[in-house]
Amino acid sequence: MELTDESEKWIKHYSSRHKILLVGEGDFSFSTSLARAFGNASNMVATSLDAEVDLEIKHPSAAANVALLKEKGCSVMHGVNASTMRYHHLLSHRKFDRIVFNFPHSGFLTSEHSSLQIMLHQDVVRDFLKNAYEMVSERGEVHITHKTGYPFSAWGIEKLGENKRGDGSRSNQTFPVGQCSTYKFTRNSNIMIKY
Repeated sequence: MELTDESEKWIKHYSSRHKILLVGEGDFSFSTSLARAFGNASNMVATSLDAEVDLEIKHPSAAANVALLKEKGCSVMHGVNASTMRYHHLLSHRKFDRIVFNFPHSGFLTSEHSSLQIMLHQDVVRDFLKNAYEMVSERGEVHITHKTGYPFSAWGIEKLGENKRGDGSRSNQTFPVGQCSTYKFTRNSNIMIKY
């Protein structure tokens, strides 16, 4: 589906002409905000790890967001694992100008502060970056938005990117983002830009 409005619209790092893959959407609020701003979402693929049937339980607002995304032409996919997404039959042969993973998380096995939990989070980010590298276009970018305070700073997002290699009862509530940054990685260089 082509964009009906020929004028390009920019929202921060994202253009209505970019092919955008949004990974790990919880309630699909970020992809919905882009779709509203662009007026069209035919340039976007929004994914969640959760199966569609689980979304209503985990994220009550997700159904309305998914409906709006589909209405605006977005491809919405459920059950997509960021660690193996390059092998997904609907994604394996596609390239994207922007691949976005906002606030990656491995789920809760132990306390956020435990070294085991931090290693699990690092594994998710590392595997996501490996997959994204194979899926990003030649001049594309991979974006990770992440909290920067402890224990999140212990994940070492910048270091993971240099190597190129949440759910629950409160998931629908707002949360204090606090200090956070969007990390941008490019395919052709070891340059990482922190915003």
